Amino acid sequence: MPPILYFFAFCNLVIGSGAFVLGGILEPVSVSLNISLAAAGQAMTAYAVSTAILAPLLIVLTVKWSRKSVIQLALALFTAGCVVSALAPNFASLLLGRALMGGGAMFTAAAAALAVGMVAPALRGRALAITFLGMSISYAVGVPLGAWLGFEYGWRVPVWLSAAASLGALISVGWLVPANLASHGSSFVGFRAVAANPAVLRVWLRTLLYFVAVFSVFAYIGPLLQALNPMSSGGLSLTLAAFGLSGVAGTLVGGWANDRFGSLRTLVGQLTVMIVMMALLPLTQGYIPLMVIALVVWGVAGFGMMTPQQSRLASLSPKQAPLLLSLNGSMLYMGTALGSMLSGALLDTLGLVQLAWVGVPFALLALLTLVFDRRAAKTLAAAKAKAIAPA
Repeated sequence: MPPILYFFAFCNLVIGSGAFVLGGILEPVSVSLNISLAAAGQAMTAYAVSTAILAPLLIVLTVKWSRKSVIQLALALFTAGCVVSALAPNFASLLLGRALMGGGAMFTAAAAALAVGMVAPALRGRALAITFLGMSISYAVGVPLGAWLGFEYGWRVPVWLSAAASLGALISVGWLVPANLASHGSSFVGFRAVAANPAVLRVWLRTLLYFVAVFSVFAYIGPLLQALNPMSSGGLSLTLAAFGLSGVAGTLVGGWANDRFGSLRTLVGQLTVMIVMMALLPLTQGYIPLMVIALVVWGVAGFGMMTPQQSRLASLSPKQAPLLLSLNGSMLYMGTALGSMLSGALLDTLGLVQLAWVGVPFALLALLTLVFDRRAAKTLAAAKAKAIAPA
């Protein structure tokens, strides 16, 4: 594997940690800024909406830039957003900082496009798994550590650490990223035909649906876990770390399974397991070991889905991969935003314990899209067999 992929993984670790650390420390944020818990959760929404809108736009606007310059722009925006968030005197300022961070998240799509262009098609799953490994590790290390620091020393401390790490990554680009690093450029030329492909639309829809499901829970993960089983800040951090470690395992397993079994079979298995764990999570109230088991199994399945999704999308049109992957990222963050808003709206009605059930119907709909993908794959295979059959 190209060594630069490991640097991409580190950058995704920084971005994931900074983006999602607030999910575990919403209570200190709400107290500090004198806002409700539901309102504090919308800081996650602001980041998600910004990423969904700005990342694809920036990918297109920078089509003629060197890939090194694109990476530098992304990390500069993310760093600036972290600083604004850490200094925020009020809720509006925090939302502005989160929006800047969302623009910087264009890095993830740009790195994914570079990763698939650097290796042979048979190795795309593993290349993407390495690139996204940092995002998974952020849940295992960055988010739990940030939650502990946030409760112990104030929520701004982990945000400042994210700013410092992002600045370090930005400076490192000058030494570690080759100036001639190349990938397929993204533009709207020929994009309409590709985007109208039902297979592409199903990938985007599936990403949207399963992230609505995931973030109906994860947007309030800290308070939710405390509602299920009250614990100390250290206990919460350890629980989040266990979830994150399962995500690391899931990312690696997802890349291996994608290359071994194909994206469709891998996705069917992962979504099915995730649905079962989401349905069981509220039933673990009062049983910490069962709660942790449900979270870990859910993490393996849920995190493992990104690699087969990205690999399938890139294979549908390699030349349009950067923009397709960026728009898939938009679906991801639109799902994040919708899941956050939906759970926030239902928080007072359902309470924290039942939030996992809110996402189950969306995960089932995501599973349904795979039925159509499998039918299309069988039809294509039959057509190819007929074409090569002797007369």
